[in-house]
Amino acid sequence: MSPSALSSALLAVAAVSRITFVNAQPDPADPTPLVDKHYAYPSGIPYQVDYNTAAIRGPQVGYNICNSTTENQNSMCQTSFVNHIDDFCLWAPPQPNSTIGDTEGQEVAWCTKPGHGTRVMPAGALQGVQLIKTPNYIQIAGFIDQTQVNIAAGDYGGELDPHGADLRGNPLGGLMYSNAFPSNGGNNASYQQVIDWTKCVPSMRLLCLSDIYFSFMGGDAFCMKICDPAGQNQQALCQNIYDRLGCEYNAPNNAQKGVFEVCEGDDMSPVGVYTTNGATSTYYQPPESLGPITTVPYTPTPAPSSNCVTYASTALYTSQPAPTGAATSAGASGAKTTASGTGSAVSPAKTGGAATMGVSLGAGLVGVVFAMAFLS
Repeated sequence: MSPSALSSALLAVAAVSRITFVNAQPDPADPTPLVDKHYAYPSGIPYQVDYNTAAIRGPQVGYNICNSTTENQNSMCQTSFVNHIDDFCLWAPPQPNSTIGDTEGQEVAWCTKPGHGTRVMPAGALQGVQLIKTPNYIQIAGFIDQTQVNIAAGDYGGELDPHGADLRGNPLGGLMYSNAFPSNGGNNASYQQVIDWTKCVPSMRLLCLSDIYFSFMGGDAFCMKICDPAGQNQQALCQNIYDRLGCEYNAPNNAQKGVFEVCEGDDMSPVGVYTTNGATSTYYQPPESLGPITTVPYTPTPAPSSNCVTYASTALYTSQPAPTGAATSAGASGAKTTASGTGSAVSPAKTGGAATMGVSLGAGLVGVVFAMAFLS
């Protein structure tokens, strides 16, 4: 894609993102969007970011001041971190056998190691992880025994992000921090709040935290992306309006079961932007009211990556509690040497049924994005 074409595409995606925020309706009890709530770590963090008992969805279920006194497997900490392959957190339910769709406002932080005042993912839960550092974001994708973090077996998850229909975020009051961005001094620097994020899992609905972070959880896989607050094109690279397309589109990757690796990479093309016969187009997902998505006009490709370093999971995750519930599968053994761009990528489960239709710019786009804002 040419620089000029990419620039136009980024502007188009950013425009869609702005429309999404315009059409979302802030809760009258808490009109300040979560993305506009900034807190220095750790001294500036309140006990609860979202405490309004009069809000339509109710108050935040957990808390944001987290330390050694809150660190246990029943912690309700809702402050999360993404630092490195051995030090990151996922959003997941507080109660066993839950679905993401039913608990997206209540998720708590589950981290790979102690020290954040959160729950810690049980040993063996992570079954393969790929972390990619690019000029403007950090992306983590992988495989997980989701029952070990209270997600019901067979649940295909959803999207978690700091926006939502009422702009209060999913989870309500969720905060994200990182010490890994070059703009902040790199690994082990002071913690920097990540305002937009996305976290997802291959699913009919993605678990994503977006703009500066997003995450998808479910379907025994996950992906997340956090954009550098000082980086370029945050809204386009950490987009949160494609919550029905899964990790394959929102975070193209080469994660493999049994492989734990850290790579350097190029920025991906913005979600929805693709080139056919030299012409650049943008695809917009249809609202759920039009039925399941069965086709998308392009197949995403992971951006080029290099300098991949593999690790043994036993060296990365050394302080995790014993697994609970169903037995975990043995996918997290030793390090493997892998070539970048090979292996089984984390991909979404696309819904079947009615054919997908594209969405054109104009009044129709506003309606579609309005619908998506209330589905995020």
